[in-house]
Amino acid sequence: MPSRKLSRSDDRRRAVSRHTLSYTLCSISELFRHYDFDPLDLLVVHAVLNANVVQIMKSPELDERYKSVEAVEPDTIKQGISRAALSRFLNLPLETVRRRVDRLKRRKILLEGSEGLIVSESNMHKFGNNHELQSINMVLVKKLLRDLRQIGVSGPDDL
Repeated sequence: MPSRKLSRSDDRRRAVSRHTLSYTLCSISELFRHYDFDPLDLLVVHAVLNANVVQIMKSPELDERYKSVEAVEPDTIKQGISRAALSRFLNLPLETVRRRVDRLKRRKILLEGSEGLIVSESNMHKFGNNHELQSINMVLVKKLLRDLRQIGVSGPDDL
């Protein structure tokens, strides 16, 4: 069977994949370095955090209101996520998610209400509002953008 000839877009896809994977792994590494937590618990916490702010990021008004390092999204406007949705998102067994969530609730990191799970704004580990990690992330994003520019990607139209 003849091999398929790779196009320039295939080359770009591979290069972009390498650089974005590097960014992702460096980000995860920084989380692991900063927090003395089980890696799977950290993944659960950050998946819940992400779900909590999706609607805020989609709203220009709310995104503007909570963009400051001084602003913390109040628990009352966070979008909760169910254990089942978290299990599907992370592709983890529901029972694993249930055990992890229960442990994180006991540690007062996660709260659970009728709308689902949220990361408490008052959690003692500053999940979601850790200025040191936000600064490190800015360095990593700048590196990613520089790397992408070097391979000819300046914006979405270049993909």
